Amino acid sequence: MKIDLTETTASKVNKALVQGRRTIGTPAIGMVLTLVIVTDEENAYDALKAANEASREHPSRTLVVIKRVSRSPRDRAKARLDAEVRVGADAGTGETVVLRLYGEAINHAQSVVLPLLLPDAPVVVWWPVNAPLDAARDPLGALAQRRVTDMYTAENPIRELAERAEAYSPGDTDLSWTRITPWRSMLAAALDQLPCKVAEVEVEGEEFNPSVELLGMWLADRLGVPVRRLLSAGPGLTAVRMETDCGPVALDRADGSLATLSMQGQPDRNVALKRRETSELLAEELRRLDPDDTYASTLKYGVDRLGEPQRTQTPLAAKAAESSDEPAADAAGATETAEATSDESADKTEGKAKAPAKKSASKKAASKAASE
Repeated sequence: MKIDLTETTASKVNKALVQGRRTIGTPAIGMVLTLVIVTDEENAYDALKAANEASREHPSRTLVVIKRVSRSPRDRAKARLDAEVRVGADAGTGETVVLRLYGEAINHAQSVVLPLLLPDAPVVVWWPVNAPLDAARDPLGALAQRRVTDMYTAENPIRELAERAEAYSPGDTDLSWTRITPWRSMLAAALDQLPCKVAEVEVEGEEFNPSVELLGMWLADRLGVPVRRLLSAGPGLTAVRMETDCGPVALDRADGSLATLSMQGQPDRNVALKRRETSELLAEELRRLDPDDTYASTLKYGVDRLGEPQRTQTPLAAKAAESSDEPAADAAGATETAEATSDESADKTEGKAKAPAKKSASKKAASKAASE
């Protein structure tokens, strides 16, 4: 069910929500949080779609704040609020309110959102694009316990990593950090199986991807070892190689879905590491509403300490390439041996075939001489 309100107020939006619930026969509220999405008109559809899919796991009241640009000075001076209320099947498993702010109302978005928050429920603010550098000091971010950004959409993600480290506040998080959760889990599980010490690490991935930088910073911060950053064509993260005193450990994902875990003395194993949708990332972040201390420690480690990404092949990458080429070399050697053996067999067979022919020719010559 959809209810459109033009030039309305927050009070009328609340009344429309109550009316909509009564109309569809669900007056009870069973939502666990309020999700505030701050975006523009261009990205509103994708953000709302991801939020609706995430609401299947976290029923919530979703408030989409769209700040519209007014063209004339007169329109910019006039405050106006248009709203679209969605309940029932049109709003996933919760409620959705799309708020379009015009003119002076853009500068007071928190005054519009505050009356629509669920009472006694946590608040999460998500910026799919154009997030403020200091989210905790933003008027809307100040209302929330958790503030979710996405550095992948930034113009310069590496510079933004450094700026966010300076402005970090407990409760801040980023979807670029959420994207590497399976990688962190897999690498931690691999190291738990080996009572070895890591000497150096290489992290390989596409350029201008903050997830690759964050994984390198996490490994450097936790292991206390130097980490090299290598460039690849992607997609996203492609490989992590660690040199230990028990042998090399490598997690390689070339196609963006299936990875191979290689460890010394163990057979290679295939691992599912697919690139996840935004709705899955958002649902993961909504599972925890306490500050992420690991993210804070990683962010404050400093992206500058990783150094410049390298385009040339480093020693660990060369070792990994050599180890991957060994089976091919063995196969080539076996093929050459088989070909030589087959040639020798053919020569022997040919020699055996010629010997009876010579014997029959000599017999004919002897019989001819006797007859003469």
